[in-house]
Formats: sequence, structure tokens, C-alpha cells
Amino acid sequence: MIGGADSIADMDLLRHGAMPRLFGGIGAPSTLGSFLRSFTWGNVLQLEKVSRLLLVELALRAPLLPGKDAVAFLDVDSMQKRVYGHKKQGAAFGHTKIQGKSLLVRGLNALAATISTPLAAPVVAATRLRGGNTGSARGAASFVTEAVHAARATGCAGTLIARAGSAFYSAAFTGAVRRAGAFFSVTVPMNPHVRAAIAGIGEDAWTPINYPRAIWDDQLRCWVSDAQVAEVTYTAFTAKRGQALTARLIVRRVKDLNRQAAAGQDELFCVWRYHAVFTDSPFTLLQAEAQHRDHAQAGQVFADLAGGPLAHLPSGSFPANAAWLACAAISHNLLRAAGSLASLTCAKARGATLRRDLIDVAARTARHGHGEITLHLAEGWHRQTDWMNLFEAATGPPAQAA
Repeated sequence: MIGGADSIADMDLLRHGAMPRLFGGIGAPSTLGSFLRSFTWGNVLQLEKVSRLLLVELALRAPLLPGKDAVAFLDVDSMQKRVYGHKKQGAAFGHTKIQGKSLLVRGLNALAATISTPLAAPVVAATRLRGGNTGSARGAASFVTEAVHAARATGCAGTLIARAGSAFYSAAFTGAVRRAGAFFSVTVPMNPHVRAAIAGIGEDAWTPINYPRAIWDDQLRCWVSDAQVAEVTYTAFTAKRGQALTARLIVRRVKDLNRQAAAGQDELFCVWRYHAVFTDSPFTLLQAEAQHRDHAQAGQVFADLAGGPLAHLPSGSFPANAAWLACAAISHNLLRAAGSLASLTCAKARGATLRRDLIDVAARTARHGHGEITLHLAEGWHRQTDWMNLFEAATGPPAQAA
């Protein structure tokens, strides 16, 4: 997977050319398929635990999450992964967004949690594969508890904020985050109670903001670079006995531009569209609002995985595909660790870039004596320094304990 495999047949990547001289015990693709199909759900849970433990060790040995002692973010999101086989276990129709449109897609639902800091690219803390017709919030409370504990184990000892979309807006999710010792920041779906709270915000309470980088607005179909934000105290989940929760409701409003203005249909008064966030973040209004918008990077992780090992869910067996998802998370984290050891540029590069520049590197093999192999790399290679940094960090003497 680190080398670019996205299916069981790609096991042949390790069987061509001089690769068998470097790697021993390489099985055939059919052997890998049989091995994956032998997995039970208990084996999948064991593999997911291995993924979390590996992330902890990587964080100890590589500058994977700089700044984690001060503030870190835990992003929870789900993806409907399209599948085509008629015998895929668990495959069903579920909702997903493609180019801003909500569609029903037949597939499997992948739930993932990523850890990031303002200085670091996200790594995958936990994964879970679910049936295609599963709602995003199903099992999210136990999942986010597991992810928060994984984040703490990696050294995120400072402020930890769990961010999620409106599908995870529930008393169970926010309560689980609080009980695990983290803060939450969840997008709020518009309902009458939220609209009433927004209507109670005075005009003098709105603070203008200007985005340093414009944001694409799916409804207006244009780039938006300015908005206004305000906050109000809000009590959510009052319909659930004993689960009412009071925190901050941060609201961002954007002008709803009139597309007919050029034809003479000018507006009589401003019309606004509102985006609300329910959070107990300790940061200021402007900081908390900007931090929540960065939750979108969870989608970039899914895009990175879909462009690599998660391009397919290759087996008809549901546990086998769940194991494949866990292995994809492991490969993503290993690539992130390799990039952080190579250079600051590689530390935030996409997985496809790291595979091209650090992993899929051509070399000529030469033997010296009994069993000693030398790899001759290309001369004048533009990534030579980055690759040598990674090589020396990975094969040199262990670093001294702090």
C-alpha cells in the first residue's frame, strides 16, 4: 500500500524486477486474498488496536505532530465508499455528497478519526467500517472515545478539540467527548430552536471577518471572502431528559447574493445565510470559528486514501474489507512519519507525492560478498537530500531518550 497498491492483485508490486532480492517471504496475491478472508471481526478489532499502538510509537520516534503539547484537533468524519460487486457483504445505498449534491450511492461506510495540529498534517487515529446504509452518527460516541484516548496516548497532552459535521450533532457524541476529557466543536443543523437563538442576536453583536483565503460556497456557486460572526449561549438536547447541555453557539452569516441583480432586480434589504457551530472551545470567538472551518481537512484525508490504498475495497468479505481499511490507515501514518523525517516540505505533502518522491524510487542492485546488497540510486536526483534524511533517520543509531 505504501508503494501504491490499491488492490489485492497489486501484491505483485513486490514480486517484479529485483524486489525479491530485497524482500523475503513475499506471497502471491491469491495468498493475500485468502489471508484477508480468514479474518473475523475480532481479528479486525485486534488489527485496529495494532494501528493505534503503531501510531503511538511513530509519534515517539518521528516529529509527527509538532505542537501537540499545546493544542491538537481530532476530526471525525465518514465516507460512503462506492462498490460495484453484487456479492459485497454489507453493501447498501447510503447518502453522500458529490460536487455539492446529495446522492444515494451503493457502497460501504468508512468512519475515521484524524489527529492534527496547526503545524502538522493529519494522521489517522482510528477507523471503523460499517454497512452502506448506516447513519453517520451510529456508534460515533464509542468511536470518538476510542479516538480521544488514542490522541492522548500519542502525546496530545494540551487542549484537544474534537470537530465533527452536523451528522454527529447529538447528546451522545458531545457527552462522550466531554467524558473523555476533550472539547467538542460540532456543526449544528438548522432547526426552529437554533433559528430562534440566532434571531435573538442583536445587530451590534456581529463581528466582521475577512477570510485570508476565499472559501467556495456551494449554494452561491462563487468564492466568498467576507462574513460576520457572533455567539450566544445555547442549551441543546433539551428534549432528552438529563442530557441537556449548555455551551456556546457560534454563528457565521454570509450575504445571500442576488443573482438577478445585474438584470435590475436589486435587493431591498440584506438577506443572510447562517452556519452554526455548537462548541465548548476555550478559544476566543474568532479563533474557535476559524478552527472549526479547518475541519474540512478530514475530507482531504479521505481523498488522499481514495487516491491510494482505498481506491477499492477489494474483497467480498466484510471483515476482509475492514482489515483492508485498517491497513490503509497504517500505510497513511507510515507515509506521514516518513515525510516528517525527510523534510519540512515532505511533512505536509500528499500521500501520492510521498510515494513518488520517497518510496517509488528506481535503483540498481549490486552484490558484494555474501549477502551484502548495495543500491545505486540515480545521480542528480532532486529529492536526494530528503531521501537521505529519511534513510539516516530510519537506519541510524536510535535517538537518545529525552
